[in-house]
Amino acid sequence: MKTVQPTTSNELREALREAASVDRRIVLGGGFTKDAMGGAVADAGTRISTAGLKRVLAYEPKDLTVSVEAGLPYAELTAMLDGEKQMIPLDPPLGEVSTVGGVAAANLSGSRRRLYGTARDLVIGMSYCTVEGDVAETGALVVKSVAGYDIHKLLIGSFGTLAAIASVNFKVSPAPEVTRTFVFSHGAAGQAMETRGRIAGSVLQPAAVDYLNPEAAFRAGLKGHLILVRAAGTERLLARYAAELAGADVYEGAREAAVWEAIGAMAPRWVGEDGGLAVVKLAHGAKAIAEIEASADGPVWSQALSGVTRVGCRDAGAVRKAFGLGHAGVVEWSDASRREGFELWPEPGADFELMKQLKAVFDPKGLLNPGRLNGRI
Repeated sequence: MKTVQPTTSNELREALREAASVDRRIVLGGGFTKDAMGGAVADAGTRISTAGLKRVLAYEPKDLTVSVEAGLPYAELTAMLDGEKQMIPLDPPLGEVSTVGGVAAANLSGSRRRLYGTARDLVIGMSYCTVEGDVAETGALVVKSVAGYDIHKLLIGSFGTLAAIASVNFKVSPAPEVTRTFVFSHGAAGQAMETRGRIAGSVLQPAAVDYLNPEAAFRAGLKGHLILVRAAGTERLLARYAAELAGADVYEGAREAAVWEAIGAMAPRWVGEDGGLAVVKLAHGAKAIAEIEASADGPVWSQALSGVTRVGCRDAGAVRKAFGLGHAGVVEWSDASRREGFELWPEPGADFELMKQLKAVFDPKGLLNPGRLNGRI
């Protein structure tokens, strides 16, 4: 297989155009750290990596925006922002080894999505290259813009099946003065759901509220049916949290950071632990967590106020059981051996035809990462 690592957007578009001109299938990625997500690309003749595009294109801290090339390591971007006491609060799994483009293409986010949103909320523009050799821009480098269509929202989560992301523009946020996490440990899921409901009905606006069942908690170095409430702001504000959440264990400093690092990395780690689990991601209503937990025979991690829960499944039967609950879902993470016997995306929904039409517009010959988007596109 021919391997190409461009260092400019012009080189990237030429690599795409050259492969497409001879109808050669293309495996596209950055650092290729998320091969356990989505489907595999078969019979490709060219491998194109955007990891060579790693410049910071524009950053003015006072503007609260930053533009970087897609191959810049995400960890370098966060370190640069941290130096200015700013942040992009996506908390993507594998963020320590991912490229910026990979985070956007896989639409990765973590527990703080509850307060700050996902990549589609924080990315305000992109440049991208097509298989026809064109370079285009979408969005802008300002937080509010009416310039053109938000095509970058199509590319976020497309797993490189539409175009190659060349650069990404983010809006950034000031880092909070202080953070603390309040941890409630319960003996049963029902008790944890009562705590979750109490927090949901309060005036508090935490950055994250997560639930871990005992197996997920154990894998994160914790114990029990846990509700973790992550608060951020001034000392005065966090004093209000301490009063409202009396009785919780309080994690701060290095201990807090370690816990959220372990939680954020859980899903990909489950794939490599215990012989390998398939991780099913379910989107559901507010009261469904207890039902999902009761049906699972493995770890369960829920972003408990965001309606997103992940279940670790040991075999195809457990995957089908998770999907059988009737919630929208996909197999988000799995290794090749665990993809036998089940669909990664069993019920794509009514919008699947529109997705195929978009694929045909961007990539008429189906050469770019075919099958990568949950084995179907």
